[in-house]
Amino acid sequence: MMEGEEDAVLLRRVSWGDEEALLALYRRHAPYVHALARRILRDGEEAKSIVQDTFLRIWQKAERFDASLGTPRTWILTIAHRLALKALKRHREDFPLEDWDAPSEAVGDDTHLERIQIAQALQRIDEEERRLLELAYFHGYSHSELALLLGWPLGTVKSRLRRSLEKLRAYLR
Repeated sequence: MMEGEEDAVLLRRVSWGDEEALLALYRRHAPYVHALARRILRDGEEAKSIVQDTFLRIWQKAERFDASLGTPRTWILTIAHRLALKALKRHREDFPLEDWDAPSEAVGDDTHLERIQIAQALQRIDEEERRLLELAYFHGYSHSELALLLGWPLGTVKSRLRRSLEKLRAYLR
């Protein structure tokens, strides 16, 4: 049995209340969940919290896993990704953007204007393209990490990133 099939069986067992199955999933996937959360949040303690929250969510929602929509690892990492982004958003709300958007004396008007133009261009592309660009360029994911996270082939990640960048450039012209 392949890892994905084993994980699907474990998720089914978790949905029946099998704590041993949850522990097996935790041992297998916690390092990936932690790495993903740490990459997004840049905080090891907060990443540990996301790992715990992710596996609590798996315990509560295991019956919702649908193998026709992706692999168990993709499902687990998607849960972790969403939880980490929510945590990041909470932290951003603690530090309003206005505080960060105000140009400092070291930043010229041109740089501030460029930031505004990029933000406006990002709003014009569709959500999936924007998310992909944010993960790659703002959160620093490699192509192979994106492929694993999104459950896409590596070639698909590269071509969609290239297409998204081309659209962004077109809006910036």
